[in-house]
Amino acid sequence: MLLGILLEDIEPHVAIKVWLDLIAEMGSFVVVALPAVVMGWIEKRPFGDYGLPRRGAFGKSFWVGMVWGMVAITALVLAIGGVGDFSLGRVVLHGRRILEFAAFWGAFFVVVGFFEEFLLRGYTQFTLTQGIGFWPAALLLSTIFAALHYRNPGETWVGLLAVAAIGLFFCLTLRRTGNLWFAVGFHASWDWGESYLYSVPDSGGMVTGHLMRSSFHGSRWLTGGSVGPEGSVLVFVVIALTWVAFDRVYPKVKYEVRG
Repeated sequence: MLLGILLEDIEPHVAIKVWLDLIAEMGSFVVVALPAVVMGWIEKRPFGDYGLPRRGAFGKSFWVGMVWGMVAITALVLAIGGVGDFSLGRVVLHGRRILEFAAFWGAFFVVVGFFEEFLLRGYTQFTLTQGIGFWPAALLLSTIFAALHYRNPGETWVGLLAVAAIGLFFCLTLRRTGNLWFAVGFHASWDWGESYLYSVPDSGGMVTGHLMRSSFHGSRWLTGGSVGPEGSVLVFVVIALTWVAFDRVYPKVKYEVRG
């Protein structure tokens, strides 16, 4: 079914770029995972110690994270729409193309979730925690997470602060669930909801084959402007509420770093 994205209603060079982007994200994950595999062998640790244990892979925690991510991005979009600055517009995909692009971008953002979460909250978080403690490491890596978005087109300082805040929330989920499966699911569904379902910019970029012709109108402080919802001041309200809710539902620390 996904091959249809290469064959219909999309210029060949655009289709090739979309697929190459997916391959590049997969390659990026392999590049950051392989050194962790080697270091695990040297340190005599299972790879799962670094946040992605095989037990529980794509299990309950991943899907619960998916639900939380979708609820969070929906709350943000509704908040922006509630102040009159966002309109969904009409659906621009038709027939099986809706499912094809939904599936493609779903797979794409799961890979993005794997890459970004493991890069910044996998082996690096584990190792830095041994040296400086969990939260200092989390703060450092969340700052780096924001810095990696600096060159995104249309990015703003509000958007960068939001990325750092979201990064810290992902660190909280790691600390309370004991692994990255919840964070990967949340990350993937947040990006999918933002980019495909609600069809708005994600950190300054729009994806090919989004579902609707949505539009922002009004203050960029509320809409996020060129950044998208992640550049809206309302994102901090949503992150704060999500943090509080998660803290209540997952009160126990389960992340262990053994020397």
